[in-house]
Amino acid sequence: MPSTDTPTYAATSAYAATSAYAATSAYASTATATVDSAPTGARIPGRRLTARVLPLLAEAELLDSPAGWGAAATPTGSFRLEPVRLGRDLELLAGWMNDPEVATYWELAGPAAVTAAHVRSQLDGNGHSIPCLGLLDGTPMSYWEIYRADLDPLSRHYPARPHDTGIHLLIGDGANRGRGLGTALLRAVADLVLDNRPRCTRVIAEPDIRNTPSVSAFLNSGFRCSAEIDLPGKRAALMIRERALRNLI
Repeated sequence: MPSTDTPTYAATSAYAATSAYAATSAYASTATATVDSAPTGARIPGRRLTARVLPLLAEAELLDSPAGWGAAATPTGSFRLEPVRLGRDLELLAGWMNDPEVATYWELAGPAAVTAAHVRSQLDGNGHSIPCLGLLDGTPMSYWEIYRADLDPLSRHYPARPHDTGIHLLIGDGANRGRGLGTALLRAVADLVLDNRPRCTRVIAEPDIRNTPSVSAFLNSGFRCSAEIDLPGKRAALMIRERALRNLI
């Protein structure tokens, strides 16, 4: 059952612990990027790092915790991401998922257990994706998933680059939709990703092509539509925001 206490959304040591993900052999086996900081011949427990292994381990660098990314100023207030805690946030999230406008595209309507299973798969997963609440002036009003697009099944459907970072989002309160807020928040979150993930050169999204308000918000926040792609369950607009163009569009 979700907590009945008044929610607090301060970053905690529990989230600080998620800010570093150890390199593992599972990721090393598929890695392609480079490591600049570790010297050849350095050691990790039980394994010698060689010139061949170092590039592989770079791909095991997943995501630090968005709780440490700080706040972004937007035209409507201060915005920040706070990783989800199911005991605190499940009731709120399940309510949003049962909003008909949200359910059309997220398909998580139903009892809270449906939402819990979706979020828990990320919390208990391999660190590729971090579910977050979006807080505007301290009030939770949106849900975000920040994920490694190049390590996601999405990478089979577009020419992925190392450290591509993807975002999913929904605005929970219908009163906040349809007034340009999504555009401001998308730009803020894309900037947070690029500011805090220096190896990431692109922010990626794949909204349903039928979701015209969402596609428009991405376009208005500096993303471009690179292609239409067929994904399981939907035809999507592949939206890309390039680091190199962030100050131009």
